[in-house]
Formats: sequence, structure tokens, C-alpha cells
Amino acid sequence: MAFTSPQEITQLLRAWNNGEAAALERLTPLVYQELHRLAHRHLAGERQAHSLQTSALVNEAYLRLVDAQQVDWQNRAHFFGVSARLMRQILVDFARERGSQKRGGAISIVGLEDTPEQGLNIAQTRGADLVALDDALTLLATLNPRHSQIVELRFFGGLSEVEIATVLGVSERTVRGDWRVARAWLQRELSRA
Repeated sequence: MAFTSPQEITQLLRAWNNGEAAALERLTPLVYQELHRLAHRHLAGERQAHSLQTSALVNEAYLRLVDAQQVDWQNRAHFFGVSARLMRQILVDFARERGSQKRGGAISIVGLEDTPEQGLNIAQTRGADLVALDDALTLLATLNPRHSQIVELRFFGGLSEVEIATVLGVSERTVRGDWRVARAWLQRELSRA
């Protein structure tokens, strides 16, 4: 597949917003690979017999994205930010469902350390950890919505500081500072669990 510029994806998103069905057909193969990469990253540390596979997560997220009627797509970063939120919801729903089916198990602390390639160590977050992180992010959203969005975009979306700044309409410096504060708050909150 040839390289696709973020501007081309943005143009296709806007055309799709304007009701051009052909834009969605052209957009799908361009974003599917990135959605698959995000989903693979989310599921990388799961056991091999895990019942939610990468393709299933991508397909579910994609179906929800296509059904999203009220979204005014701004650009590529916005699209993948929304995709990250949907994957978070799908994974948390799956973890809650799995937890309700088999109560018990130890809860370990979620690792929010920076990694050079992906921004965070998501492979360490499983089951009850993911539910605890979701609960903490929900609480953080009531205290500081932007901090919660930054964590979500970075942790679940794998977006860079530049992309997050674009999505939120703030500077990269603001994103860096908010990320440090949010990460410290989450680590403290999760250690209480």
C-alpha cells in the first residue's frame, strides 16, 4: 500500500462528513491498517486463548465508527482519537463482562511508563486493571476533562503529543504538562486500588 498523507485522510473524512459515500469506500482501506495496529497493541499481552481477537476489536470499532452519525470529523488525529475512545469502551465492556462471568483474580497496578515507540506500556493492562483504569479515567474526567482526554488519546489511541495538541486545540507544551500531572494522579489513584 502506498503512503497516504494525513491531509488525504482528512480530506476523505470531510467528504464522508458531507455525505459522499465514495469517500468512505476510499477511506476504509487507508485507516484499517492503523486501526488494526492500535487493536493489536491493545491485545498484545493477552493470553493466546483470549476470546477477543485483534480483527474482532477492529471490526467492532469500525462498525461503531461508520454508525457514528453525529461526529464532525476534523482531521486524521480526531478520527483516531475517537477510534481510541471506542476501543477503550469495547475493551472495558469486554473486561467487565469477563469479570462478571468469573469473579476473583488479583488486581495489579497499571503501568503508565513512557516507552519510546508507543508512549505507554499498554500490554501490561489486563482485565481488572483495565476496568480500574477506566474507573479512574472517568473520575479524572469529572475533575479535569482535558487531562482525561490526553491520557485516553495517548494510552488508548497511541497519538503523539503533536496529534493530541491538534485534536484538543492546545499547545504541545500544554499536552506535556497535563500528561505529567494526569499520569501522576492516575498512578496515585490506581495504587489505592
